[in-house]
Amino acid sequence: MITARDVANLRDMTGAGMMDCKKALTEADGNVDKAIEILREKGIAKAAKKQSRIAAEGVVGSYVNAGVGVLLEINCESDFVAKGDKFRGIVSDIAKLIAEKQPKDVEELNNLPFESGTVASYIAEQTVVIGEKLSIRRFEIYNTTGKIETYIHMGGKVGVMVEANPFTSGEDTLHDIALQIAAVKPTYVRESDVPADVIEKEKEIMIAQLQTDPKNASKPKEILGKIVEGKIGKFYTENCLLNQPFVKDDSQSVKQVIGNKFDVVRFVRWEMGEGLEKRVDDFAAEVAAQTKGN
Repeated sequence: MITARDVANLRDMTGAGMMDCKKALTEADGNVDKAIEILREKGIAKAAKKQSRIAAEGVVGSYVNAGVGVLLEINCESDFVAKGDKFRGIVSDIAKLIAEKQPKDVEELNNLPFESGTVASYIAEQTVVIGEKLSIRRFEIYNTTGKIETYIHMGGKVGVMVEANPFTSGEDTLHDIALQIAAVKPTYVRESDVPADVIEKEKEIMIAQLQTDPKNASKPKEILGKIVEGKIGKFYTENCLLNQPFVKDDSQSVKQVIGNKFDVVRFVRWEMGEGLEKRVDDFAAEVAAQTKGN
């Protein structure tokens, strides 16, 4: 009798998906060595060898349908693979699944049934097919009665998703707002979204900067306070979407461009691979390792 523990142990040993491990154990009548051999013959166990590699390339993709929006990042090892139709098809398929099933996190997504197994086993299989480590890094889901706009820049290097609700008109304007977010990188929608502790910290930094300048040494506190308030205004202009000058016409703010067409509720902006360790290839060391002992 094959137990869940047997399946889990085989998964730990090979890196193959749970369903693939169960099928291999069943085919091998519970013999672990035979099951490993079966997985190796199918190429599935090879995926385990790739899990230690660095996957810091990839694509940010999106999917929008019937009030549901998804922004998704899947990583691979090389820009060459990231640009391929096969990889982009995987991103598209997983984004649609996320919109349909609405998992709460990547772990729950990986355990969802997909193709002949789970999302995790599918990714492991595609790792073998493509020949590079693939990794689902993150996703965001928006559900709304309003409108969702996405913008993917540079073939997936930057991805934006923005929700407008209520939305009465202005599809082109909403698209421009998504482009604005991609280009200017706001952190908040409006001034009221900025946490009080963030503002206080900014003020502390500004006051410290002013006090180190000899030209401000004799200025009254009231004057310094006004200078700080002016700098806070600049902080809002730089960091709050609605305060920013519009990228297509900097004589207007984003708020003025939107007018009464819609309200921006929230947005997310990702840069593919941000914060991930990048692979550094040492060609000389690679050649030395390959020729050692020859």
